[in-house]
Amino acid sequence: MDKLPPNDVLHRFLLERAGVRGVLVRLGPAWREVAGRADYPAPLRALLGQSLAASALLTGHIKLEGALSIELKSAGALRLLFAECTDQGRLRGLARWEGGLEDGLALNAQPGAVMAITIGSAERGQRYQGLVDLGYPELSGALENYFSQSEQLPARILLAADGEQAVGLMLQRLPGEGGHEAVQDEDAWSRVLHLTATLGAEELLATAPEQLLYRLYHEESVRLFEPRPLAFGCSCTRGRVEAMLRALGREEVEAALAARDDEIEVICEFCAQRYTFDRIDAEHLLSATAGAETSTTAQ
Repeated sequence: MDKLPPNDVLHRFLLERAGVRGVLVRLGPAWREVAGRADYPAPLRALLGQSLAASALLTGHIKLEGALSIELKSAGALRLLFAECTDQGRLRGLARWEGGLEDGLALNAQPGAVMAITIGSAERGQRYQGLVDLGYPELSGALENYFSQSEQLPARILLAADGEQAVGLMLQRLPGEGGHEAVQDEDAWSRVLHLTATLGAEELLATAPEQLLYRLYHEESVRLFEPRPLAFGCSCTRGRVEAMLRALGREEVEAALAARDDEIEVICEFCAQRYTFDRIDAEHLLSATAGAETSTTAQ
């Protein structure tokens, strides 16, 4: 069996002659950790892998503080899809579905579908959310249109995923990047698109990043930057679970305790971490909430 290329890495690069910048992401163990959390139907597994790769891919394009997530909700068989990459390179994702997905997962065929890209940190009070037009069957096309509309700059995005790897490649034309020659080369973007069109999903999945870039763009003066490591990681904490229970209120927390012999168990859907609370724990966090509300009212 051939040795797989290095995985869980993000490469930023420049095609200096063409005035094009790019990002290439390869996921292996991180993707398999996410994929192994449920017995996903093949079309949904592929879309979730592409979305996870895309979430990492887009972090290489922006200055990020917090996390970048791609979230899709629909009224069809695909109920929810969520993929996230943090500024520390930690990835997580999941999907929920009902019924069969035999007809595939064309995004523009999902009833009532809404997709959003969220950037930033809710805890820091800095979040930006943009809606993605789902008039395209594939995620790559929808994201290309998103960049065209939001930045008025053309982008080319390739995404592929199987049971072992998830890979993403993004190219964007930047007028003025690459020096005087790039500005004068009016055919550069078309030339890069033509080279990229020769790349199929199988080659994208099977080829190491450096080898792939030089094979495609060796005449465009490829400049690779220091690779950034990626890994599976979840942001769940006991404190966040406590905050969720406080938000539910005393009545629902009491009902949950009564249903499980005075114990509440919360299992994170992303990482399967278990958090347990007995009646004393619950009373403590609810009392803390009541105390905070009383203090606020007194002021």
